[in-house]
Amino acid sequence: MEILSSRVILRPADYPTTLAFYRETLGLAIAREYPGGTVFYAGQSLIEVAGHDGSAGTGFSGALWLQVRDVVAVQEELRRGGVDIVRDARIEPWGLHEMWLADPDGVLIVLVEVPADHPLRRDTRS
Repeated sequence: MEILSSRVILRPADYPTTLAFYRETLGLAIAREYPGGTVFYAGQSLIEVAGHDGSAGTGFSGALWLQVRDVVAVQEELRRGGVDIVRDARIEPWGLHEMWLADPDGVLIVLVEVPADHPLRRDTRS
């Protein structure tokens, strides 16, 4: 199987509220809009907020992982904007700096800063 692209599709309970959260609160750029849905850029991925076919599921048990340059600065910016932080920024045992928040449907969003010396940033070629 050859995968050409991918995206996360969210089917929220309250489409306008969730759409506003990703567009205005998080400030994600719009990749495209269509009747009943909006697709946002999320780094090398896409997040689609679909206002149709809400019967497809009753919840999302995973999390969105979004890398940022400075997680503490983003945390303070979100806090000033009135966003509830689920878990403050901290250094994880695996070396990443993470902060958690949730969207209006409770989907966990993990904002991650990858330190310069972390293996995800190091050139492992010999």
